[in-house]
Amino acid sequence: MLDISKLKYALFDWDNTLAESRTSLVEAVNIVLKIYHLPIWEKVKHLRDCNLSFKDNFPRIFGNMAEDAYEKYREIYLQLMPAKIKTFPFVTEILKELNCRGVLLYIVSNKERILLEREKDLLFPDIYFRKIVCGHEAPEDKPSPQQIFYALSEELKPEEITPEEVWMVGDSPMDSQSAVQANASAIRIGKSIWGDEGNPDNHIIYFNDFKEFYQKLGTKS
Repeated sequence: MLDISKLKYALFDWDNTLAESRTSLVEAVNIVLKIYHLPIWEKVKHLRDCNLSFKDNFPRIFGNMAEDAYEKYREIYLQLMPAKIKTFPFVTEILKELNCRGVLLYIVSNKERILLEREKDLLFPDIYFRKIVCGHEAPEDKPSPQQIFYALSEELKPEEITPEEVWMVGDSPMDSQSAVQANASAIRIGKSIWGDEGNPDNHIIYFNDFKEFYQKLGTKS
């Protein structure tokens, strides 16, 4: 069982952690790639930098057309997303369980706010999040620990963060790296949508999915 007895703050990544948004992302970006006569996403995604947000990778794919291409992407994504966005089994149960235990919940994502807020309102209208941090709002985005420091800045100083009191839950090395550097518990759910899981790391607590994570919530005897 996970020792939840001292947990006070639970931070969650958004894309592919709380939200299954990849379907909308791939469909929208493929439409935009076609507009610019570029290959489909599966053929250009190798150009991305795994330490940058999806938005910040646009110059690597679209070059000097990146700004205009992202504007088109955002518009198309917001049209497609409401019919496709969903969460994963047991995510809502975990969020409600932590809320009931008095644990403060946070979202820490490199995604831009206009997209994340729209999705959050559709998926979790009744869940209270203490704070949401999006891309370029903290001094540095993940994998830097600065997003975690920024999210918790009203509650803790960076040197006060401990793995027992603070969890960072995500699907990718980017999330886990930020957690380890912040001295929070790094909890990895499933596999990264980018296929960059890396080798197993004993600094990370791994779960196959949220059902397994939910089953392991408890208090050590």
